[in-house]
Amino acid sequence: MFDSGVGGLTVARSVLDQLPHEQVLYIGDTANGPYGPRDIAEVRSLALSIMDELVDCGVKLLVIACNTASAAVLHDARERYTLGRGVPVIEVIHPAARTAARVTRNGRVGLIATRGTVDSRAYDDALQAVPGVELFSQACPRFVALAERGVTTGPEALDVAESYLAPVKAADVDTLILGCTHYPLLVGPISYVMGEDVTLVTSSDETAKDVYRALARKNLLRGSDGPEPRHEFRSTGDPDAFSVLARRFLGPEVIAVGRTSSGPGVVGAHVPPDTPSLPIALQGSA
Repeated sequence: MFDSGVGGLTVARSVLDQLPHEQVLYIGDTANGPYGPRDIAEVRSLALSIMDELVDCGVKLLVIACNTASAAVLHDARERYTLGRGVPVIEVIHPAARTAARVTRNGRVGLIATRGTVDSRAYDDALQAVPGVELFSQACPRFVALAERGVTTGPEALDVAESYLAPVKAADVDTLILGCTHYPLLVGPISYVMGEDVTLVTSSDETAKDVYRALARKNLLRGSDGPEPRHEFRSTGDPDAFSVLARRFLGPEVIAVGRTSSGPGVVGAHVPPDTPSLPIALQGSA
């Protein structure tokens, strides 16, 4: 899995929960993230460089766990890795869009995401072929900072949610896509503001389902009788800062964190045997 930072760990969490026997190799590009403000050509170059590293490590499947990178590089990634090297590529945009189109009752779907994802119109493109579905998008840049600071409840989170979500709520949407992998950490205030009648669709859960389907179709699922799953987490930036945020986004499974021999800014973590596990590559955040 690959991400511009730590947000993609919410995708890793869903994958670990749904595929407990798999192993994960996760790279967070914290030295260059967030990707949202960067231009598409730069994001494409950064993402392909990291995915080259993951494929060279021998992963059996790639997950682009970053909305901005998914919008920028999906076509190139599938041509380069799926057609070129036989490695399936899963991203976070189409799984969430597909689910939102299926569950909406009134055809009015909301999207909250980073400015880069909204401006890319990737979700608009994903939904344009669905008749009767209208998309209402809202950029929520402060949500990322709140999630990384651990401010996911309380007055500040609620005030920011109310401000951002007001126009989406006014559009009478009945389904809301959380189009950034940081946003599941703020599902409490988001759900409260939108109300019980609005269905929330998280890209992390839907992406994990696509990971399962892709592995099952190719008979690549790891059996329960194999060795204990071992997971590895790497960062291109400060490993100590990454490890703190990794525990916040993924959970207490991130233990014994330290540099590995594969390069600077690398974090490794081992998941104890009694926890759900995931090599699959994850790519991840804004």
